[in-house]
Amino acid sequence: MTSPGFHLSYCTNIHPGESWAEVRANLERYLVPVRERVAAGRPFGVGLRLSGESARALAAPDTLDELRDFLRAHDLYVFTINGFPYGPFHGRPVKEQVYLPDWLDPERLAYTDRLADILAALVPDGVEGTISTVPGAFAPRVHGDVDQARMARAMLDHVAHLVRIRRDTGRRVALALEPEPCCFLETIDEAVAFFERHLFSTAAVDTLVVTTGLARADAERAIREHLGVCLDACHLAVEFEDPARVLAALGAAGIRVPKVQVTAGLRVLFDDDAEATLDALGAFADDVYLHQVVERRADGTLVRHLDLPQALAAARGVSGAREWRVHFHVPVFRERYGLFEGTQGYVAELLRLVQQEGVSEHFEVETYTWDVLPEEFRREGIVGGIVREVEWAGAALGSAEGSRPVRPASLPVASPPPRSA
Repeated sequence: MTSPGFHLSYCTNIHPGESWAEVRANLERYLVPVRERVAAGRPFGVGLRLSGESARALAAPDTLDELRDFLRAHDLYVFTINGFPYGPFHGRPVKEQVYLPDWLDPERLAYTDRLADILAALVPDGVEGTISTVPGAFAPRVHGDVDQARMARAMLDHVAHLVRIRRDTGRRVALALEPEPCCFLETIDEAVAFFERHLFSTAAVDTLVVTTGLARADAERAIREHLGVCLDACHLAVEFEDPARVLAALGAAGIRVPKVQVTAGLRVLFDDDAEATLDALGAFADDVYLHQVVERRADGTLVRHLDLPQALAAARGVSGAREWRVHFHVPVFRERYGLFEGTQGYVAELLRLVQQEGVSEHFEVETYTWDVLPEEFRREGIVGGIVREVEWAGAALGSAEGSRPVRPASLPVASPPPRSA
């Protein structure tokens, strides 16, 4: 089945800024020029990133009205929020702190509830809102079934909040867990197992019946509608996940894909003379972000490294053919990075299958690493680079017969959604 259309934008987490004032200035400075170049004369979607600080600010009606007015003035609409990074995300070491607060911490639930309220107040009529979030927690934080059950209960409490939003406003919002290397949910198989054991279980349905008053069949349906997986193409490629198998596994388990992130990583091929390759790769080992590495050896064995500096140190003096995939979000429009390839081909294949099977309609380019990307690969500037990425993604998505960007006829973002008495 071919999807009848799609929503495409880029994630504003590329721009430094945690306060609402900073976010607002970035939308004016960067988002508007991008829209003018890639969507002149038609509505353009926004992949909004709000920190914990800015989400609290937008809870104020006057501030939310300001954002609505801005969106209407520039023919913009919000269809998705990146609810993954909660705190500072640029200009200082982030590393594994990016996952905090995680789904073991009550603040993650409170923050995600706030994001859902904001999104429900902004999303146009007839458009589902989506929120991507951390894959439970950083793997070392999770200790056994007790912690898994705690995270699942928090997610089910969020589903109850989404059910109430839908009752009050008629707007549907879905939460999408984003598997990532070295996290609790790292692979698609792990995600499927967690959903089946903790989120789709009889006990999970019972919990939602109690918290919402829904009938059992409606509670089960609500969980499956409001919870799903965000497919980050870079993360999948780094894990050597086969795109067709990924979609088949999720489909067999009845797990939705509310959102796809159009991202590429690095692909590094080694031969017997690896020292020059390692030296060149060192330019990507920054102090800010965690760049997990998965190595596939000649016998097919996968070896994981938490961060690129550790992987580089372990590889010195090692010979033999092998391949690395590096979690460094590089621009999707570029095929090569000096000695290395991007995983652009993987991204294109994933998008083709997603469109062919009608799996998702929400697509978000998310190359947040422009500030730490080696200078030779970012000379077009931020706006120019974003434009090229969105255009590349749109062309890749539009190559499926009948697929086209969704163009809402009207964008009712200037007033809050109706609420029941």
